[in-house]
Amino acid sequence: MIQRVQTIYIFLAMLCIGATCTGVEFFRFVHSDSAFSFNVFGITSIINGATTEIYKSIPIYLSVIGMCLFMFMTLMSYKKIERQLKWIRSLTFLYLLLIIASMVYYYVGGQMFFKGEFTRELGLGYALLVAGFPFCFLAQLGIKKDKKLLDSLNRLR
Repeated sequence: MIQRVQTIYIFLAMLCIGATCTGVEFFRFVHSDSAFSFNVFGITSIINGATTEIYKSIPIYLSVIGMCLFMFMTLMSYKKIERQLKWIRSLTFLYLLLIIASMVYYYVGGQMFFKGEFTRELGLGYALLVAGFPFCFLAQLGIKKDKKLLDSLNRLR
């Protein structure tokens, strides 16, 4: 299992998305004296230095944990390459949807809190979220390569 390169790619993608569960900030909407911070635990309001949690978004936390578990299941299904290829394709699609949803919220979410001028700031959580996607895609390419190799060996028998 460890000798295959897609194992390392899936493990790195799991680390990237799993690191967002530590509570690192995805992005922040900042106004003159207040700010709204978004992470996997929810949206936090920061007004004049005082922090209050206004929205708890448990589905985001659960979706990140679910993605990590799905990556682990895909990683452990190395003996059934057809199933692993199907799962990594769906995992890549779900990962892309998660990134697109966070991008949409980044551009549209500020209007929910502020009516005037505000600035957007990206955090480390967003960088970790986006950094895991290429690893997931490279794992998919590695699994396709292994499947092609096994199919060519089966033709020789």
